[in-house]
Amino acid sequence: MSLTPTSCIAVLGGSFDPVHSGHVALAELFAGALQPDGLRILPAGQPWQKAGLQASDADRVAMLALAFNNPNLPVVIDRQEIDRKTPTYTVETLRALRSELGASASIVFLMGADQLLNLDSWNEWRELFALANLGVATRPGYDLAQEALPPLVAQELSTRLAPPDAVRASRHGKVCLAPTLDVDISSSRIRAVLRSGADASALVPAQVLDYIQQHNLYKN
Repeated sequence: MSLTPTSCIAVLGGSFDPVHSGHVALAELFAGALQPDGLRILPAGQPWQKAGLQASDADRVAMLALAFNNPNLPVVIDRQEIDRKTPTYTVETLRALRSELGASASIVFLMGADQLLNLDSWNEWRELFALANLGVATRPGYDLAQEALPPLVAQELSTRLAPPDAVRASRHGKVCLAPTLDVDISSSRIRAVLRSGADASALVPAQVLDYIQQHNLYKN
């Protein structure tokens, strides 16, 4: 088996309730850094660490298609977590992706700093490194310094940190930290703004905001 990855696929998961400009910025940041062969978007079905979703699966998928309509990067919206109909664990999704993409693909799972700070609460979190690389971007108010991380996470990352080109060239097990993303947006904040009737155009891609308004989403 070749040690050189045959392809590099960036993976972005989340509730996307709704997808917002921070999600797009995170994907674009690593698309530029990693130059992946494709981007896989994974809307959650029943995320075990979050309360019930407000938009329907169909609406979330439709909004993702609008937000990630990028002719320069092949994008696949993967419904496997939605179709699973059980609580969603990232490790199970990455196992399925690894089986689908093959042992020689470089898989890079993207996340924000807030998720990294809680990584040791994820189901079988250490197994993630045997299945994929991680791409982690900063978020205002979250410190990616080693001393700010949970001790177990900091210990795990200490031997795995690598620049983007090394992550792209690795099938799994590396971590790339990107300290240049200065976007502080959350879906819960957007839902509150939409419920209030305030302007959300700075938080959500224009085509997604049009969809939300046309379908009367997040009104109450």
